Amino acid sequence: MASASTKAATTKSTLKLVTTLKGHGDGIPSISYFPDGQRMISGSFDQTTRQWDLKAGKEIEEARDVCENGVHAVAVSRDGRWVVTGSGDWDAELKVCEVETGIVKTFEGHSEGVVCIDISADNTLLASGSYDRTARIWNLETGKLVAGPFESIGWVGSVRFSPDSKKLAVKSDWGTCLEVWDVQSQKSDMSIGKPGGRGTMRSPIFWTNKNKTIIAAFEFRPIPDPDHEDLDDHVDDYTKTIYEFDAATLETVGAPFEGHTKLVGGLALSFDGALLASASDNTIKLWAFESRQLLAFFDVQNVDFPLVLSPDSRQLVYTTSIEDDHKICICDTPPEILAQARTIARKNSARRDLLNVRISFFYSSHNSPIAIYYRSLMQLAVLLLGTADHRYPPYLWHRDLRLQETRSNPLSFASANSFAFLFVRTQSLFVISNLVIP
Repeated sequence: MASASTKAATTKSTLKLVTTLKGHGDGIPSISYFPDGQRMISGSFDQTTRQWDLKAGKEIEEARDVCENGVHAVAVSRDGRWVVTGSGDWDAELKVCEVETGIVKTFEGHSEGVVCIDISADNTLLASGSYDRTARIWNLETGKLVAGPFESIGWVGSVRFSPDSKKLAVKSDWGTCLEVWDVQSQKSDMSIGKPGGRGTMRSPIFWTNKNKTIIAAFEFRPIPDPDHEDLDDHVDDYTKTIYEFDAATLETVGAPFEGHTKLVGGLALSFDGALLASASDNTIKLWAFESRQLLAFFDVQNVDFPLVLSPDSRQLVYTTSIEDDHKICICDTPPEILAQARTIARKNSARRDLLNVRISFFYSSHNSPIAIYYRSLMQLAVLLLGTADHRYPPYLWHRDLRLQETRSNPLSFASANSFAFLFVRTQSLFVISNLVIP
């Protein structure tokens, strides 16, 4: 049975280009919006960061910053107070600017280039990842190292705080290793994967489902050793699939997002978690995150990375690089696609809430033998039926009891949902009749 992401009807159309920003003299690996959605900062290998007035469609030249090395990463805190820049190849440069005062601080500790950064949701902590194979966490106010270095098995390409800032997800190499670190204990909770060639894939990672899952483009296959094979000739054949991982176990959850034919270098998730955008092979795809449905795809020639959604998700940003022509392209997210993704998310959320309320009530109100028997049957139903088709999201109860998911399983989780729902509907009949089960 095909996965939900490949079965859904899709729309091929053209992205409406709203604004093109020009000025950088080299590739643009990182872009970040300011929280008001009216400004943007970009970092380039031309050793500059530039800020842009999006309403006027031009650079704010007085805000331009020149760095000692090519810029790999830029980020703006959610309150707009801090702007962070990571740069360097064999020399590390990590700078934090307080926007209101213009005061710039340099955070020292990494021994090689800083290629990825993230700022915590409460605007107090900064995470950085480097070619030195470590991730570190800093206090933005004081500049002091508060956690780390967390030693990874490869070159760190992506870091992301959990929404509560208690965990840090780290992805390394060509998306072949994923780790979760506990910020307070400074110990690794879980890791999967192995070193995969010398290089980094910088597509971001995201926490979803209230800290319970992580989204990442990931490669389970081993990538050839570049000392023995020319990795550049076939690296695009790897890391073509996007997975959702259980943050506690790093086991995959649900059907993967499949369809790209080459390495997924750009990934963006809307702030409400409804819409997922991915970029690869001159194609941008838009997915309903909850259902895995591919809603639309667009042919975009010479699309480069990164890929970014505006704070309200109404605009989609990507970059292009053709020889000496490097541009930032801002497009309107098709409103019907955004509305469709949000409708699917609302319906699935309502479905989960309804069943969770019913189950919570029954679990807390009935401790008779028949209730215990009923609960056992519900667990057995989920265990036996498993899941292959994630057009319907897995409910939160007893996820650990499900069988390993395989696309060859002819039964879908929708069947398990229906089975459990019928039990809930008949719970009062079982209890009122005082039926005795031998």
